[in-house]
Amino acid sequence: MKRLRRPSRMPIDPYILLLLGTVGLAALLPARGTAADVASGASTAAIAFLFFLYGARLSTREALDGLKHWRLHLTVLACTFVVFPLLGTATRGLVPVLLTEPLYQGLLFLTLVPSTIQSSIAFTSIARGNVPAAICAGSFSSLAGIVVTPLLAAALLGDSGGGFSADSLVKIVLQLLVPFVAGQVLRRWIGGFVARHRKVLGHVDRGSILLVVYTAFSEGMVQGIWHQVVPARLAALLAVEAVLLAVMLALTWYGAKALRFDRADRIAIQFAGSKKSLASGLPMASVLFGAHASLAVLPLMLFHQMQLMVCAVIAKRRSHDPEARAEAGAETAAGAADAVSAAPASRSSAPDPGTDRR
Repeated sequence: MKRLRRPSRMPIDPYILLLLGTVGLAALLPARGTAADVASGASTAAIAFLFFLYGARLSTREALDGLKHWRLHLTVLACTFVVFPLLGTATRGLVPVLLTEPLYQGLLFLTLVPSTIQSSIAFTSIARGNVPAAICAGSFSSLAGIVVTPLLAAALLGDSGGGFSADSLVKIVLQLLVPFVAGQVLRRWIGGFVARHRKVLGHVDRGSILLVVYTAFSEGMVQGIWHQVVPARLAALLAVEAVLLAVMLALTWYGAKALRFDRADRIAIQFAGSKKSLASGLPMASVLFGAHASLAVLPLMLFHQMQLMVCAVIAKRRSHDPEARAEAGAETAAGAADAVSAAPASRSSAPDPGTDRR
């Protein structure tokens, strides 16, 4: 439980600091020549291993059981892969007044990636929402994103997405989908090992993403991409992302209410449907954008930190809602009633001292 409450006490995720440090390292010591080739090969292998672990962790049985709550999952998927991309394409009108073309491409890509899993679960738990639904919704979104995100990128980004083409789809299949399927196939034999060493393998996950970030930003530094970004553009990008996040948080909450979901389900929908996964987006960007990945992932990195900070505040407030307190009180009353009902039964089995005296 301490781990789940950490976002409310520490709005800046330590991992974001590591990501920023990795960007700084790439700026000071970018990989060049042979070192760049080695880093690129290691990054490719790390991405494949990352999605292999995703496949090995996802329980097929749990995923099938989660389909029972299909209305909630369809709502989250619609928010992630329909509403978000529509809002992303609407920002095209901000070019070139507020955003440059590369920043717009990165912002649009941000709207195409799947939802998060870990942080959605954590915030749903803090807010006293439907945690099992958040687990399944995040898992389904990540699984669908392996296929849906490249297809949406092909349709919406086209050749402007850093050279996106049919070859990129093949790379996605070979580098992401094949390892994921292999993990699912081998889960029967390695699932227990992965579960027992989840903490250690979690460090491997994050280390793989750091390597991807270093490789992408090194390429950007070598090619001089960062000279295209000025502070005014970054400020505009942050403002646009803040509006995007606010709109999605409002749509997921009030939209779910209009669809007559109960409070616990609305919380799961809001946190799973309004967030984007840095862990899934970074590897995909490195495959789809190649040398242009550094600018493509910048909007995603900024949005990721913003959503953590904002959702931490919202989750804390949701936990103090009158409805949440009423539900907690009902659970406490139910537990007390069970204890009281069990007590007379235990007393009735013992002899009554007053009866013995009579």
